[in-house]
Order: sequence, then C-alpha cells, then structure tokens
Amino acid sequence: MADVEHKIMFAGPVGAGKTTAIGAISDIPVVATEARASDAVAMRKSRTTVAMDYGLIMLDGGRKLHLYGTPGQERFRFMWDILATGSLGVVLLMDNARPDPFADLGFYLDAFNNAITGTAVAVGVTRTDIQPKPSITAYQMWASAHGFRMPILTADARSREDIATLLKVLLAMLDPSLRR
Repeated sequence: MADVEHKIMFAGPVGAGKTTAIGAISDIPVVATEARASDAVAMRKSRTTVAMDYGLIMLDGGRKLHLYGTPGQERFRFMWDILATGSLGVVLLMDNARPDPFADLGFYLDAFNNAITGTAVAVGVTRTDIQPKPSITAYQMWASAHGFRMPILTADARSREDIATLLKVLLAMLDPSLRR
C-alpha cells in the first residue's frame, strides 16, 4: 500500500481560511501562491491566493494525502477545474462573516458541481467567532431546502483538530467502512 497518493481540494470564498486550514493540518510547510491584493479583496486582507495552496499529510503505510487550496476569487476560476482534476472530494469552507454566506454556498456548490458529483463534499463554516449567525442549523436547513445532503460543521481554520474532523467526515463519506 506504500506510495498510494490521494488528493483533497479546499475551496470557498476569499478569506474563508483555505490557506490557513491547509497550514493547520499539513505535515510540510504550505506552498502558497499569495500576492498583494489589489482589488476589493484588499479591504478584507492584504494578501490573497492567486494560483493555489499545497500541503501534504503523510498517512500510515507511506500513503500521502495531497491538499490543494483554490483561489477564492472568481477571476482565478480557471484554476478551479485544474485543481479539481483527480480530487477524491472537496472541503468547502464558508466565511460566516461575509454579507450573504448562503449565496456564497450556493455559488460554490454550483461552481464545483462537476468536482463534487461522484465524490463528496464536506462544508466547514468559519469565522463563527466573529459572526455567530447564521447558525449551523440554518445552513443545514438551507442545504436541505436546496436538495443538498452534506455534512456542515463549524470549523476554526486555525485548528488542526477542526480541519482533521472535516477531513475525517469527508473520507468517511467516500469510504463507508470508515464510518464505524
């Protein structure tokens, strides 16, 4: 089983914590392609991902889990399909402090529909410490009303434990034997 390699993609809007989440869980320093924000993003943060983030988790038996983070800005959308190719599943991070996180969720579920179809998606809602509403229950109700069945959890992108939980939930969806 040595040298088995898998890929998980992290996606979501600017500032949701993709780079931070990969950094929290990666066994290697994150390879980040950040540049100075030069548009409306600069009002939220000084630097932003422009191509991808990359991290790696070393699993038992020499297996590897490659982690790729997409840029959040739609103008870098061409990278989304490139990074989605060969992905086992998607961790979708939603920034609860954005003006309309449900619109964001709908947008990213639609944008990554091809990557999600046939695999799995787990949603982590970040920045609930800054903006507690909408609640996770509200997200679950929104997802159900729109025909989506997926786990939705609160996640602190800085927490290795929270990101590990999201990955475990995603992997359990992909391999039912892991649900035990």
